[in-house]
Parts: sequence; structure tokens; C-alpha cells
Amino acid sequence: GRRHCRHAAGGGASTRRRCTRRHARCPPFAHDGTERRIVRPQDPAEQTACYSGKKKDHTVKNVLLVNALLVILFLSDTHGGRVHDLRIAEATPYPLPAGSGLLQDLGFLSFTLPQVEILMPTKKPRGAELTLEQQRANQALHQRRLRIEHVNSSVKRCRIVKDRLRLWKEGVRDLVMELCCALHNFRVRLTPWQPDSPGFSGKISSP
Repeated sequence: GRRHCRHAAGGGASTRRRCTRRHARCPPFAHDGTERRIVRPQDPAEQTACYSGKKKDHTVKNVLLVNALLVILFLSDTHGGRVHDLRIAEATPYPLPAGSGLLQDLGFLSFTLPQVEILMPTKKPRGAELTLEQQRANQALHQRRLRIEHVNSSVKRCRIVKDRLRLWKEGVRDLVMELCCALHNFRVRLTPWQPDSPGFSGKISSP
């Protein structure tokens, strides 16, 4: 697939300007991968490329970047399920403002961006336990990261990305995901989601 990053239904440029002016108060962004099941490809090489060990099925996946108001800012190209989320993120040039923060899980362990603070849980050391302070910090980060899980759920309200995709035409897998992300952003703009706590964890209500 192509290696450039696409805007997902607007909001990117204005967000960058606002965060640049007041980056010290800008809530962190978050990114995560999402998978969609597809029909088993006929080509053996494509079967291998699309087989997801996590889902035990043939899938395609994308990485989403969202802001604190649950707007999808960027959508990666579509990759086969065999590709790790980290590799997709590394091929996706997020234009985040200097001084901002990015929430991620341990699946993105070695991912970094210039002048961006990476907020990630502490990995449990081999043969040892996390301290109580580290456990509490991990729980707090998990609550803040929940918002991107809610975004993934909102995108998958559309049956075409929730159910097994049976369309084969070239480019249609990208197009389907772009449209569903745009519909999510449309819902968020109709009924803006307002965080009611520093954790920014809440669910998206239907308009």
C-alpha cells in the first residue's frame, strides 16, 4: 500500500495551530491499530500477508490517530493483518506539534516522535513485579487511553467494517475505512464530546 498519511475528515490543520499556540495545555493525542476481517484471499502470498495471528483470521488493519475530543485526525493506509501496528505507525508521519504528548500501549514500545512526549505504561520486568506507584500510573494511563477504544467502537458501528468485508475491487478497503472514519467525525461534530475529568475517558453518545 501507499506509505503516505491521509487526513480523516478535516480538523488536522486547525488542531495543530491551536496546540502550537498553547501546547503546554494541549491534552495528549492517542494512536492505536484496528483490524477488519476479510474473505480468505485466493492468492497464497496474500493469504500469508493478511493472516493475523492475534485474530486467527484473515484481516486488514489501519492505525488511527485521535485527539482528546475523539476526532480522528489521521488514518494510515490499509495493511495486511500480518503487519504489526508498530511498523504501520513507523511508516506514518504524524505531524504532531512540538511539546505535545502521545498516548500509546506497549504494542508501540519503541515508537518515538521528535519533540513529542510518549506516554506509555511501564512494562513489567522479567522475574519482578511493578511497584504500587507504577501500577497506579499504568491504571491512570489506561483510563486516558480508553478514548481511542471508544473511537474504534464508534467507527465499527458501520456493518461494512464490523462484519467480514467481501469487496475485492482495488482501493475499496481504503475507501470503506475512510468513509466510516468520516461518519464518526461527523457524529462527533454534531454532538461534541466534552471530557468531564482529567482522564478523558468517556463514551460517545449517539446524536
